[in-house]
Amino acid sequence: MKLALDIGNSRTKWGLFTSEGWVDKGDWETTQWMQLASLLQRTPAQVMAAHVADHAVKAGVTQCCAAAGVPLQWVNPNAPTPLLHSHYDTAQLGADRWAALIGARTLTQKNAVVVNAGTATTVDALSADGIFLGGFILPGLTLMTAALVQGTAQLPHDRGQFTELPLNTVDAMSSGAVLATLGAIERLAATLHERTQQPVICLLSGGAQDELITRLNLPVLAIQNLVLEGVVRLMAD
Repeated sequence: MKLALDIGNSRTKWGLFTSEGWVDKGDWETTQWMQLASLLQRTPAQVMAAHVADHAVKAGVTQCCAAAGVPLQWVNPNAPTPLLHSHYDTAQLGADRWAALIGARTLTQKNAVVVNAGTATTVDALSADGIFLGGFILPGLTLMTAALVQGTAQLPHDRGQFTELPLNTVDAMSSGAVLATLGAIERLAATLHERTQQPVICLLSGGAQDELITRLNLPVLAIQNLVLEGVVRLMAD
C-alpha cells in the first residue's frame, strides 16, 4: 500500500492506494500536518508528496515519516519522466501543477486544459502528444473576492451567488470571480485548439470545481484530485 499526499496552501489531501486502486481518501487543514502520524500507523510501504506549503510543514512531514520508518519522496518537477515533456521553466514550476499534469496525462491522450481550482487556480495546456505548453495562475475564487474586500473601501465581506446579471454587490463580486476564471480557461482552450487544430477537453479538479463545471463551454471531465492521481503515477515509475 502507498500513501499519496497533496500538501496545499490551505488543505492537505491524502489517498491510500493499492494494486486494486484507491482504498481510502481524506483531507485536513495543512496546519494540522501532525495527523499524518495516524495514517502512517496503517503501514504504507511508501509515501510520496506534492508540496507547496511553507517549509515548516515540509520539515514536519519529513520528521513524521522518518520517525515511522516509512520512505518519503517529494514530487520534483525537475526530474525527467517519459510520461510528460515540459516547455515550462521547471525551476519555477510547482510540484502540484506538475503532478496534476501527470495525472491528466494518465486519464486522457487528448488535448487538455488542466485546471486545479483551489486557493489559487492553475490553468495549464497539455497537448495530445504529451507536452506541457504553459499556462496561467490566478487567484482562486475565494481569494479573488477577498482581494477586492481588502484592497478597496466599503465592499461587503459576504459571499454572493453567481448570476449572469448581478443586481447586488456581493453577487457582482462572486460572479466576476467565476467569469474571470471561466474566461481564462476558455481562452487557453481556444489557443490550444488554434495551435493544434484538434478538439480540447477540460480536466477539472479542486475545491471550487462545482462552481465552474456547469458553466464551461467545453467538454469537461471532473476529477476528485488530479494531484493525487499524478503522485500515484509517479510512484509507479
